[in-house]
Amino acid sequence: MGIVVHSVVIGLGMGASQNVCTIKPLVAALCFHQMFEGMGLGGCILQAEYGAKMKSVLVFFFSTTTPFGVALGLALTRVYRDNSPTALIVVGLLNAASAGLLHYMALVELLAADFMGPKLQGSVRLQLLCFLAVLLGAGGMSVMAKWA
Repeated sequence: MGIVVHSVVIGLGMGASQNVCTIKPLVAALCFHQMFEGMGLGGCILQAEYGAKMKSVLVFFFSTTTPFGVALGLALTRVYRDNSPTALIVVGLLNAASAGLLHYMALVELLAADFMGPKLQGSVRLQLLCFLAVLLGAGGMSVMAKWA
Protein backbone atom coordinates (compact mmCIF):
# COMPACT_ATOMS: atom_id res chain seq x y z
CA MET A 1 0.00 0.00 0.00
CA GLY A 2 2.87 2.38 0.79
CA ILE A 3 4.41 1.80 -2.63
CA VAL A 4 1.07 2.43 -4.34
CA VAL A 5 0.43 5.70 -2.47
CA HIS A 6 4.02 6.81 -2.97
CA SER A 7 3.91 6.10 -6.71
CA VAL A 8 0.62 7.94 -7.17
CA VAL A 9 1.97 10.99 -5.27
CA ILE A 10 5.14 11.11 -7.38
CA GLY A 11 3.07 10.78 -10.56
CA LEU A 12 0.61 13.43 -9.36
CA GLY A 13 3.43 15.86 -8.63
CA MET A 14 5.00 15.26 -12.02
CA GLY A 15 1.74 15.54 -13.92
CA ALA A 16 0.62 18.70 -12.14
CA SER A 17 3.96 20.48 -12.40
CA GLN A 18 4.36 23.18 -15.02
CA ASN A 19 7.96 24.07 -14.16
CA VAL A 20 10.91 22.34 -15.87
CA CYS A 21 13.07 22.85 -12.75
CA THR A 22 10.53 20.85 -10.76
CA ILE A 23 10.09 18.10 -13.33
CA LYS A 24 13.80 17.23 -13.68
CA PRO A 25 14.28 16.12 -10.04
CA LEU A 26 10.97 14.28 -10.16
CA VAL A 27 12.12 12.32 -13.21
CA ALA A 28 15.36 11.40 -11.41
CA ALA A 29 13.41 10.38 -8.28
CA LEU A 30 10.92 8.46 -10.39
CA CYS A 31 13.62 6.50 -12.19
CA PHE A 32 15.57 5.54 -9.08
CA HIS A 33 12.60 4.97 -6.79
CA GLN A 34 10.63 2.93 -9.28
CA MET A 35 13.69 0.87 -10.23
CA PHE A 36 14.59 -0.03 -6.65
CA GLU A 37 11.00 -0.41 -5.52
CA GLY A 38 10.34 -2.60 -8.53
CA MET A 39 13.32 -4.82 -7.73
CA GLY A 40 12.32 -5.11 -4.07
CA LEU A 41 8.66 -5.65 -4.79
CA GLY A 42 9.46 -8.09 -7.59
CA GLY A 43 11.61 -10.15 -5.24
CA CYS A 44 8.84 -10.18 -2.64
CA ILE A 45 6.24 -11.15 -5.21
CA LEU A 46 8.42 -14.03 -6.44
CA GLN A 47 9.02 -15.27 -2.88
CA ALA A 48 5.35 -15.04 -1.94
CA GLU A 49 3.34 -18.18 -2.30
CA TYR A 50 0.71 -16.61 -4.52
CA GLY A 51 -0.69 -18.06 -7.70
CA ALA A 52 0.17 -16.69 -11.11
CA LYS A 53 -3.07 -14.66 -11.25
CA MET A 54 -2.37 -12.84 -7.96
CA LYS A 55 1.24 -12.18 -8.96
CA SER A 56 0.02 -10.70 -12.24
CA VAL A 57 -2.46 -8.45 -10.41
CA LEU A 58 0.28 -7.16 -8.07
CA VAL A 59 2.65 -6.45 -10.96
CA PHE A 60 -0.17 -4.72 -12.86
CA PHE A 61 -0.95 -2.42 -9.91
CA PHE A 62 2.71 -1.51 -9.43
CA SER A 63 3.10 -0.84 -13.17
CA THR A 64 0.05 1.39 -13.47
CA THR A 65 0.06 3.52 -10.30
CA THR A 66 2.63 6.11 -11.41
CA PRO A 67 1.11 6.59 -14.89
CA PHE A 68 -2.28 6.91 -13.18
CA GLY A 69 -0.81 9.62 -10.92
CA VAL A 70 0.65 11.46 -13.92
CA ALA A 71 -2.70 11.32 -15.74
CA LEU A 72 -4.48 12.53 -12.61
CA GLY A 73 -1.97 15.37 -12.25
CA LEU A 74 -2.46 16.41 -15.88
CA ALA A 75 -6.24 16.35 -15.41
CA LEU A 76 -5.99 18.48 -12.26
CA THR A 77 -3.62 21.16 -13.60
CA ARG A 78 -6.43 23.71 -13.88
CA VAL A 79 -7.54 23.40 -10.26
CA TYR A 80 -4.30 22.26 -8.62
CA ARG A 81 -1.90 24.95 -7.45
CA ASP A 82 1.53 23.82 -6.25
CA ASN A 83 1.80 26.49 -3.55
CA SER A 84 -1.73 26.49 -2.15
CA PRO A 85 -1.92 25.55 1.54
CA THR A 86 -4.46 22.79 0.91
CA ALA A 87 -2.32 21.16 -1.81
CA LEU A 88 0.80 21.36 0.38
CA ILE A 89 -1.00 19.78 3.35
CA VAL A 90 -2.53 16.98 1.27
CA VAL A 91 0.74 16.15 -0.50
CA GLY A 92 2.64 16.35 2.79
CA LEU A 93 0.22 13.98 4.52
CA LEU A 94 0.28 11.52 1.62
CA ASN A 95 4.10 11.64 1.47
CA ALA A 96 4.38 11.15 5.24
CA ALA A 97 1.98 8.22 5.22
CA SER A 98 3.67 6.52 2.28
CA ALA A 99 7.15 7.13 3.72
CA GLY A 100 6.10 5.63 7.04
CA LEU A 101 4.63 2.58 5.33
CA LEU A 102 7.75 2.17 3.18
CA HIS A 103 10.04 2.40 6.23
CA TYR A 104 7.94 -0.10 8.14
CA MET A 105 7.92 -2.55 5.25
CA ALA A 106 11.66 -2.20 4.67
CA LEU A 107 12.76 -2.47 8.29
CA VAL A 108 10.19 -4.78 9.86
CA GLU A 109 8.96 -7.00 7.07
CA LEU A 110 11.98 -7.30 4.76
CA LEU A 111 15.20 -6.69 6.71
CA ALA A 112 14.10 -8.29 9.97
CA ALA A 113 13.47 -11.61 8.25
CA ASP A 114 16.93 -11.54 6.67
CA PHE A 115 18.73 -10.38 9.79
CA MET A 116 17.03 -12.95 12.02
CA GLY A 117 17.83 -15.87 9.71
CA PRO A 118 20.25 -18.59 10.80
CA LYS A 119 22.90 -17.58 8.25
CA LEU A 120 23.33 -14.08 9.69
CA GLN A 121 22.85 -15.13 13.30
CA GLY A 122 25.79 -17.51 13.00
CA SER A 123 28.34 -14.94 11.79
CA VAL A 124 29.13 -11.63 13.49
CA ARG A 125 31.29 -10.58 10.52
CA LEU A 126 28.41 -11.14 8.10
CA GLN A 127 26.08 -9.19 10.41
CA LEU A 128 28.47 -6.23 10.42
CA LEU A 129 28.79 -6.35 6.64
CA CYS A 130 25.01 -6.39 6.27
CA PHE A 131 24.60 -3.47 8.69
CA LEU A 132 27.23 -1.56 6.72
CA ALA A 133 25.41 -2.32 3.45
CA VAL A 134 22.11 -1.06 4.92
CA LEU A 135 23.77 2.14 6.16
CA LEU A 136 25.50 2.75 2.81
CA GLY A 137 22.22 2.18 0.97
CA ALA A 138 20.33 4.55 3.25
CA GLY A 139 23.13 7.12 2.96
CA GLY A 140 23.13 6.84 -0.83
CA MET A 141 19.38 7.37 -0.99
CA SER A 142 19.72 10.37 1.34
CA VAL A 143 22.36 11.90 -0.90
CA MET A 144 20.14 11.37 -3.94
CA ALA A 145 17.19 12.92 -2.07
CA LYS A 146 19.30 15.96 -1.17
CA TRP A 147 20.45 16.30 -4.78
CA ALA A 148 16.95 15.88 -6.24
